[in-house]
Amino acid sequence: MKTSFSRRNVLKSGLAAMGGMALSSHISLGAFSARSFPLDSENRLYYSPLLREHFLEERPNVPAMLARLNANENPYGPPESARKAVAESVSGGNRYSWKELATLVDMLASKEGVTKEHIMMGPGSSDLLEKVALVLFAKGGNIVSADPTYMSLIRVAEAVGATWKAVPCKSDWTHDLKAMEAAIDSNTKMVYICNPNNPVGTIMAANELMDFCSRVSTKVPVFIDEAYLELAEGDTASMVSLLAQKKNVIVARTFSKIMGMAGLRVGYAVAQPEFLSKIEKITRGGMGICHTSVLGAIASLQDKEFQAMTKRLNTQCKNYLYQELSALGYKYIPSYTNFVIFPIKMDGKTFLSKMASKGVMVRSFDMLNKPYCRVSIGTMAEMEFFVTSLKELA
Repeated sequence: MKTSFSRRNVLKSGLAAMGGMALSSHISLGAFSARSFPLDSENRLYYSPLLREHFLEERPNVPAMLARLNANENPYGPPESARKAVAESVSGGNRYSWKELATLVDMLASKEGVTKEHIMMGPGSSDLLEKVALVLFAKGGNIVSADPTYMSLIRVAEAVGATWKAVPCKSDWTHDLKAMEAAIDSNTKMVYICNPNNPVGTIMAANELMDFCSRVSTKVPVFIDEAYLELAEGDTASMVSLLAQKKNVIVARTFSKIMGMAGLRVGYAVAQPEFLSKIEKITRGGMGICHTSVLGAIASLQDKEFQAMTKRLNTQCKNYLYQELSALGYKYIPSYTNFVIFPIKMDGKTFLSKMASKGVMVRSFDMLNKPYCRVSIGTMAEMEFFVTSLKELA
């Protein structure tokens, strides 16, 4: 039996909506006040990954944040190599960093096996997702994606006049590629695939996704968001190799996850040069990335030891969480990312409020009309604290 989703039910949680608003770079944070965000019964801000530090800590009787597990951040980064590079680069902050950016682009082109003309830089991959949406959907059309999925590109597409053709995930929470292909019509301007998928953490079999992207990209562009791919274990493969076959695919990568540079804002897209030329009409490539971040990215990219450590510790902490959730009777969705989602036994707002009172920040989603907690993988100490706090709610 196929699952049934609606846009309202999948991400109807007020906290998820506010999170999406806060995370969208095209919305001015200055437009919001502390009162704009939903509060719990004790007048605490119960969710905002970007604004909590500005508002929550200033309120009376609010505990300190002891485990920040709500934004899928890398708890170990940036690596020491990047920190050193950033510190040393500050003195050059009075100059534009085109030369250094060109070096980074050359490194990424070599890493991905493409020419530098196939690379577009941006301040985080979400910025590039949103700019693609601005260009492709300026005159309407529709976008096909799984439901649930990461909403950044979709929300911007809708904001400029597009419609979202949401295709429910299969019963195992993977993309229903057959149904997604069937949903394509004459007004479809893009298919969006987040792989591994946020917020559920699932991944598509590499050969199945490769076949889909190869075939469908001859009809419409296929955007594959691979923000979490480098953290995944098992049957994984980037779709970048399809570019050599002249397929119209766009692959997004970020330095925010395995590289530990979420706050330094560096990401890139890999696509056909003719596609990127369309996006260049509203962006100047890496102009939005500061000099220090470029130098940090160069160092981080070369720090293979840090990347391997992040992946190893992420897997260890995730396996610990799996064991503890199973012992408590929670049926989690196996994850290929640095987060795990599982159904909870109370409504999301109440759950978040109770966890916040213990100094633990997580996310809540409604899927199939059931509340779920999405917890990011932190350090082992943070995961142990999360589990202890979870047990106290049982």
